[in-house]
Amino acid sequence: MKAWISPFFAAAVVIGAISLAQAKPLSRIIAEMGLSPEDYSVVNATTNAMLADGTPQVGTERNWSNDDTGSKGTVRVREVRDNCVHLQHFIVPAGAEQSREVRTRNCRDAGGNWVLTP
Repeated sequence: MKAWISPFFAAAVVIGAISLAQAKPLSRIIAEMGLSPEDYSVVNATTNAMLADGTPQVGTERNWSNDDTGSKGTVRVREVRDNCVHLQHFIVPAGAEQSREVRTRNCRDAGGNWVLTP
């Protein structure tokens, strides 16, 4: 099992923490954001690609879209500090008029893997 958690999974966990009282499963949290499992895969791949080449620079952005569902969004590096990357995910689920923002922080462990960090 890998020692890292994907950044978008981390975003879903952050959203889940807000709803902790209801103890919702991850799949339900993602669905309530308006994302399909396919959307989640596209966002996850986009985020992983941003981190795959090392530490991205502040302001780096990557857009994503799922032509099958109409969902889209942007992942932006808002801060890099102490071997950590702070990301903003702007998500526009299919049919939504406004984007939703989720923030995550991922830090490198001793093995060089990106790890979700509170």
